[in-house]
Amino acid sequence: MQYLSGNEIRQKFLEFYSQRGHQILASASLVPEDPTVLLTIAGMLPFKPIFLGQRSPEFKRATSSQKCIRTNDIENVGRTARHHTFFEMLGNFSFGDYFKEQAIAWGWEISTTVFGLPPERLVASVFESDDEAYAIWRDKIGVPEARIKRMGEDDNFWYSGPTGPCGPCSEIYYDFHPERGDANIDLEDDTRFIEFYNLVFMQYNRDAEGNLTPLAKKNIDTGMGLERMAQILQKVPNNYETDLIFPIIKTAAEIAGIDYNNCDEKTKVSLKVIGDHIRAVMHMIADEIRASNTGRGYVLRRLIRRVVRHGRLIGVYRRDVTCNVFTPEVVETAIALSESAYPNVRVREAQIKAELQREESQFLKTLERGEKLLDEIIEIAKQQKQTQISGESAFTLYDTYGFPLELTQEVAEEYNLTVDVDSFEVEMEKQRERAKEAHETIDLTVQGSLDKLAEHIHATEFVGYTQPVATAEIKVLLMAGQCVEEAEAGQDVQIVLDKTPFYAESGGQIGDRGYLSGDAILVRIEDVKKESDFFVHFGRIERGTLRVGDKVTAQIDRACRRRAQANHSATHLLQAALKKIVDDSISQAGSLVDFTKLRFDFNCPRPVTPDELQQIEETINTWIAEAHTAEISILPLAEAKARGAVAMFGEKYGEEVRVLDFPGVSMELCGGTHVSNTAEIGVFKIISEAGVASGVRRIEAVAGSAVLDYLNVRDKVVKDLSDRFKVKPEELPDRITTLQTELKNTQKQLDTLKAQLALAKSESLLAQAESVGEFKYVVAQMEAVDPESLKTAAERLLQKLGNGAVVLGSVPEEGKVSLVAAFSPEVNKKGLQAGKFIGAIAKICGGGGGGRPNLAQAGGRDASKLPEALETALSELRSALS
Repeated sequence: MQYLSGNEIRQKFLEFYSQRGHQILASASLVPEDPTVLLTIAGMLPFKPIFLGQRSPEFKRATSSQKCIRTNDIENVGRTARHHTFFEMLGNFSFGDYFKEQAIAWGWEISTTVFGLPPERLVASVFESDDEAYAIWRDKIGVPEARIKRMGEDDNFWYSGPTGPCGPCSEIYYDFHPERGDANIDLEDDTRFIEFYNLVFMQYNRDAEGNLTPLAKKNIDTGMGLERMAQILQKVPNNYETDLIFPIIKTAAEIAGIDYNNCDEKTKVSLKVIGDHIRAVMHMIADEIRASNTGRGYVLRRLIRRVVRHGRLIGVYRRDVTCNVFTPEVVETAIALSESAYPNVRVREAQIKAELQREESQFLKTLERGEKLLDEIIEIAKQQKQTQISGESAFTLYDTYGFPLELTQEVAEEYNLTVDVDSFEVEMEKQRERAKEAHETIDLTVQGSLDKLAEHIHATEFVGYTQPVATAEIKVLLMAGQCVEEAEAGQDVQIVLDKTPFYAESGGQIGDRGYLSGDAILVRIEDVKKESDFFVHFGRIERGTLRVGDKVTAQIDRACRRRAQANHSATHLLQAALKKIVDDSISQAGSLVDFTKLRFDFNCPRPVTPDELQQIEETINTWIAEAHTAEISILPLAEAKARGAVAMFGEKYGEEVRVLDFPGVSMELCGGTHVSNTAEIGVFKIISEAGVASGVRRIEAVAGSAVLDYLNVRDKVVKDLSDRFKVKPEELPDRITTLQTELKNTQKQLDTLKAQLALAKSESLLAQAESVGEFKYVVAQMEAVDPESLKTAAERLLQKLGNGAVVLGSVPEEGKVSLVAAFSPEVNKKGLQAGKFIGAIAKICGGGGGGRPNLAQAGGRDASKLPEALETALSELRSALS
């Protein structure tokens, strides 16, 4: 069993199943398509429509590493070894293909062969009546009966709801203490066992009466916890100390000036919570979730606030110290850890940090206001000689100021007070009832309004394939999601027409832009989306008054449509070129087509080489020049697939489909708008190629007139750089390389000079040395010395002093304090340890730190307190050494 990083575990899992005919699929967004859940909670969720028989699978076998969020047991995060809000679920899936024996065999093979787990350390569980699975483990795999455990429905039977597909499951456990023997194995003992792989055998359908009927097509759904496997292979005591999370914890600890390995259990819990939650909020924001007071936005806000609260508990914030936000600094480590598997977190780095900084700043202000009220509540309680804060007061703090109950309890405890939690819960229940009533009576969504009108209006007729202009009637007029009869100039509206030439956002292509016009009426349309069978036109009234029943002329912006058509048709050519040049098994994993560019995501286990990219670009431009005419037809789905039309995995298709064919080049199922001939695209240019998830690559490109815009920008930048460096464009790379080398050498020289200057300054401090008995000591402030040079100076001074102690402080940059302590062995024998000593001194400056008994560093954020801190250090050294 060898050490593997988290990234290596993920890659080996996907490669193992890819080699066995499984299609590698990118992780779905944390924002699920399934309306029954707020967030993606399991690896199988993206495939739920297939398991429920609502959608036909495009592949018989699939594998993925799925991002998941669960907050149902959030209070256990950090307190147990394996609870998380964010985790990755490695999975392999069979849609009516292989079943129990193959799933078990591969589960055992990857566990023992790929990950090298010793067979004698593995235990299998099966559903209590699943004799078939039991026999496979015993007779086919060879697991001793003593290490196969039958378990009940609560543990080993999976179902998605009271009715529908369900089935028994079999789990694989790792045994940390096989020396305890096989007698009376208790898989609930999580100090000995960890369940790391769950194999679900979906073989039944459960009806309303609870009867189980065998399914015609049986499915396999498995899940291996990435963090759990990392704990096993990296031989650490919990998931938090794996390379997936611990670097985040270490960053948070450094900011707080503490040492994870030498802090109490309560502090470790807070650090683990920060490490877990930062990963969760990073991926949520990267998947375009924004903090709010409802839905998944509330989950995000709650997690961020828990990070801030636990940051407060470990000393990042103090009630008497103004502190800068720290979540953006911690999330930088999380981004660095995740970007190789999920490049979108680096792409959205600015948005992630901005959202964190904004939420943290707001919550700190909220806490400040709440603390003032809490101080007043505590003072009143003390004056009245009470021992408890009322639940009503605690709820006011929570409801009005966002003050968590735990934080109220924590502060109250400092004054020997408790909180009436029972009455707090009563107030919380009242609030839940009020929220429930409001939810039942108020519906401001566009979809909600359209659902109510669905029986009274017909679906929108789309005529935009052939007509850029159409006369239409206003059937529905909405403002902020509510139906209105009329709206005036300057107001934002949503409009449903009886028919429209506007393409609604679908299949990766954005909606058309354009205008609605009539007698004294002009409405600018910025976007069009499809809600059920209705096209909703989002716009702003430029002039006049718009009323339900008005006749208008609907006209698309033809220039924008032409750009979208060129980019969309170019996307089809791109997929065809990838299949031809890179790998015929490449399939689409997502796309975006707008007026300025195109983006195409595809399944591929490796980067596309520069030579291949050049070939792809040349091939597409050749097809454009060959002027292939588009042929569009409506066919039955089965016939379209039989002809070789390419379908996108995950896309829902009806019984009849629209097929776009550039004969000899590309044939795809597509409802988008396209050029009538490839020559209309003009030219195609690849901008970038990169990974966006494990096994998924992304190409961004431009086509048509957008290529000229792209080249003009590049040309301007090159000309500007050439003028600045006074070189020809082709000489720019060499010039920049030379400058980088010079800068690196200059920085090295500067660091050397800083160290030499610090040593020179320290020589003058010898004259300030004081003596107490056999000891000599120096406590002093050095001007603008960086932490590393300060440490070198302290070590040199101690060498000169011999038997003694040195404490130095400096302000290397505005708003930061650097401290160092160096003690000789004789000083340690007096009971003084540099780490504990300097950590306590640093708290005066609003910071902390620690280190070895003989040498330690610390930091702070309040430079104005440095003289006080050094005076305290001097006084304590005098007292301790005398």
